[in-house]
Amino acid sequence: MKARQEKVERSGRAALPSMTELLTAADGDARFGKEVRASVTHALTAAVDEARRAMGPSDVAPSVDALMARAHGLLGGQARRGLAAVVNATGIVLHTNLGRAPLADCAIEAITATARGYCNLELDLESGERGRRGERCEELLRELTGCEAALVVNNNAAATMLVLAALAGGREVIVSRGQLIEIGGSYRLPDVMAAGGAVLREVGTTNRTRLSDYSEAIGERTAMLMRVHPSNYRVVGFAESPGAEELGRLARERRVHFFDDLGSGAIVDDAMWRAAGEPMARESLRAGADVVSFSGDKLLGGPQAGIVLGRREVVERIRKHPMARAVRIDKLTVAALQVTLELYLEPERAVREIPTLAMLRASEAELRGRAEGLAAELSAAFPGESFEVAGEESFAGGGALPAWPMATFVVRWHPTAVAAGEAARLLRTARRAVLVRVREGAILFDSRTVSRDDHAVIVAAIAEVVGRK
Repeated sequence: MKARQEKVERSGRAALPSMTELLTAADGDARFGKEVRASVTHALTAAVDEARRAMGPSDVAPSVDALMARAHGLLGGQARRGLAAVVNATGIVLHTNLGRAPLADCAIEAITATARGYCNLELDLESGERGRRGERCEELLRELTGCEAALVVNNNAAATMLVLAALAGGREVIVSRGQLIEIGGSYRLPDVMAAGGAVLREVGTTNRTRLSDYSEAIGERTAMLMRVHPSNYRVVGFAESPGAEELGRLARERRVHFFDDLGSGAIVDDAMWRAAGEPMARESLRAGADVVSFSGDKLLGGPQAGIVLGRREVVERIRKHPMARAVRIDKLTVAALQVTLELYLEPERAVREIPTLAMLRASEAELRGRAEGLAAELSAAFPGESFEVAGEESFAGGGALPAWPMATFVVRWHPTAVAAGEAARLLRTARRAVLVRVREGAILFDSRTVSRDDHAVIVAAIAEVVGRK
């Protein structure tokens, strides 16, 4: 009996379509038209293996169409595990998990043109001699911030480590206890300092550090005073810390370096930055910082980069450190950053064309209009669902303006098919992911980060949720 059962099972599995048959069918199926051949083969193999494991002695083998449908679903799962475009409806403008700053159209065009062929990354076209990577970016940074010299590396953590290694390797760096930050991805400043070869010297307390604390800590082993932007938190209430001007003056008097890690990257005078107490690169340099650093993909609205500005002799010393080559930027970052910085030469154009600035500066009237337009479109597409416009708050995110809520308008949806938490999951795992906020049993689509181009994607994702009824 056992031998007969095994024979029946082998017969059932043998009826499964062959890979040749499935691949031929995939060649004529529009769903697989843009997929890499190897990915399609892998998904089809996985679909057949699943079917083989699930089949019993008397089961009928699934059809070619059924296996193709399963393979297509598996490909969608692979896409979600890899890098894929998503809709950010959370209202968090600089969402670290979603790639922070979206780029201006001209920056995207610059990346495409540079990636398509060769470029003069390290070639001076006038002389025919070797040029310096990112030299035009450095020129623009000098013009925009008034610094003597600039250097661009691959992110601000790398910039911080490089500055410490070049200027304070093996020596002490004095930092307030209230600024020993840890931010996303377990980035801890003390660990970065140790990796850069510097010796941490903590002063003051969590909420209060006086100038005298720094002064009394300076000794023969001191190389640097360091001020760190608190990034994603603020200490309020009974709090005190010296400003850049005081620290710059003390550093000059005691002949040590002053490094101001600004984090967020505000490079132009702006009422919003001032109101939120956001430090600006130009002011820090004027106050006496020898070197400052910040991110390119936060308030600057450019690609991921670490930007170092400062006195010429200091920046050149940093540039010559062996670690600088290990953290240098690639040609695509150079292309995007250069065009982004060029936009800042025309401030009004920068606000219109750099998505981060446009989203942060959007007026309440504009946001309400966007929300009303989305609500009307969704109500027409799903007459059985309720979509209402409501006032809410959104934030810059990404370690910028953490205590600065911005009034916004959202489309509030109470899904009828499933609970709000499950609806959020289904939206996140839809064919094109939509990220939302959930509050008081409702899904919130924040108009600050939703563009008109996102509407069709949101409609399609909601259709997948509503179809669960």
